[in-house]
Amino acid sequence: MTSDGIALAAIVILLFPMGYFFLAAPAFLLVKLDIPQVTQLLRGMFNAHFLMTSIAGVIGTLTFALTGRPVFAIGVALLAAFAVWARGWFLRQWDAQLSARDAGDAAAVRRLRRLHWGGMLCNAVVLAAIVSSIPYVSATSA
Repeated sequence: MTSDGIALAAIVILLFPMGYFFLAAPAFLLVKLDIPQVTQLLRGMFNAHFLMTSIAGVIGTLTFALTGRPVFAIGVALLAAFAVWARGWFLRQWDAQLSARDAGDAAAVRRLRRLHWGGMLCNAVVLAAIVSSIPYVSATSA
């Protein structure tokens, strides 16, 4: 396999968790977040998304570094680092709002929804950046 093929495979690996989340997360806009099972399922989906994006980012970073594309390696490393940081931050925020909701704070459901929208928006922006970089990955031969 050529280095272009390997680099494109790394992009596909990155696209899997992000594409799945892009398609699955909006379905949760149709349900209320005051249902504990729904919020736990959505929390688990965010957790898995950030974890898989981190792992795919590490794989992508190594792949781009090994195929001689340091700019892409740095970009994907930043994506992986962001996913690691965002996972911790997001889950802390989510858990705090779950606790507030369970304690009777009526505004906590609105803050959960805002976190949901923010997570989807962040994923969509990064997904668009990765998809738009595909022509550049295959055009820069090592």
